[in-house]
Amino acid sequence: MADEGIEKSAILLLALGEEHASEVLRNLGPREVQKLGHAMAALKTVPRSKMETVLAEFHEVAAESAAVSIDTDAYVRSVLTKALGDDKASNLISRILQGGDTNGIEGLKWLDAPTVADLIRNEHPQIIATILVHLERDHVSDILNNFTERLRNDVALRIATLDGIQPEALKELNDVMLGLLSGSASVKKSAMGGVRTVAEILNYMGSANETTVIDSIREYDPDLAQRILDEMFVFENLLDIDDRSIQLLLREIQSDSLILAMKGASETLREKIFKNMSQRAAEMLREDLESRGPVRVSEVENEQKEILKIVRRLADEGQIVLGGAGGEQMI
Repeated sequence: MADEGIEKSAILLLALGEEHASEVLRNLGPREVQKLGHAMAALKTVPRSKMETVLAEFHEVAAESAAVSIDTDAYVRSVLTKALGDDKASNLISRILQGGDTNGIEGLKWLDAPTVADLIRNEHPQIIATILVHLERDHVSDILNNFTERLRNDVALRIATLDGIQPEALKELNDVMLGLLSGSASVKKSAMGGVRTVAEILNYMGSANETTVIDSIREYDPDLAQRILDEMFVFENLLDIDDRSIQLLLREIQSDSLILAMKGASETLREKIFKNMSQRAAEMLREDLESRGPVRVSEVENEQKEILKIVRRLADEGQIVLGGAGGEQMI
C-alpha cells in the first residue's frame, strides 16, 4: 500500500468497531471514505503487535491534540489567506466555512465515473465543463475517459478556457443537477477552470487519450496547448526535482509500487532513483526489476499515477518543490 497513513487509519477503524467507525466515516469526504474502504477490505489479518502500535500512536497524537478554545473560523481565514493570498483563499474559505458545495455536487462525488458520465454526457459541453471543475482531478479524468473522443476533447478545451464562473451561470446549473451550485449577485466569481485545472486532469488520464486531447486543443490554439503541456507533471519529470526531494519521496513509496512504476521509466530516471538509495537498497531494487517479468502498460501507468499523487501531496505540503516550465515557475 503506497500510503502508510491510510493503512494505519484503516487499522484504527477496524479496532474501533462498527458503530464508532461509522461515526468517523460520516465526517469524511467521499475520496477519503473510498480509500479507507479499500484499505480496510485489503486488511484480511492484522498482527496484534501492529494493532497495538497503531493504537498507541493514536493515543499519543490524541493526547497532544487535546481540544482548546479558539476562534477556528478566524484561524482558518488567517492561515489560508497567509498561505494562498487573498484571491486564491477567498473561494476556498467560502466553500469551507459557508458550505459552498450543495447536495448536488456532493452527490456526484460519491458516484463512480461511468455513472457520472451517463448522467451528464447529454448536457451542453460548456455545462459539463462547469460541473467537472468542481470534482477531484483524478475523478474528472476517469469521467472524461468514459466520453466519446469528440466530447472529451471539447470538454477539455472548455475547461482550459474557463477563467471563472459567474453567479448567473451557477443558476443555470440548478436546472441540470439538484441544486448543484447556488449563487447570487453578491457572490464573487468562482476561480475555477483554466490551464492548470486541465493539466492536472490530464495527468491522471491514459497516455493515448491525453495525446488526442492535447492534439485537439493544439488545433484550436497552439499556444494554449503548449501552456497546458508546460503545466503538466509526468513521471519522467522526477528527473527535474532535487535529490533531497527524491529521497523524501522514496520514504513514502512501498517497494512493490516503485518496482512497477520503474518498469516504464527511462534508464536516466532509474539511475537518479538508484543514486538516492542506500547501496544495498539500490542493489535489491535492480535485482527485483530484472527478475520481474513482463507487466501490462496499464499497471505501470496506474502505479506511476499513484506515485505522482504522493508527489503532488508533498508539494502541496511544502515538503518538496517542483520546477515549472523552464525552471522559472515554482509551485
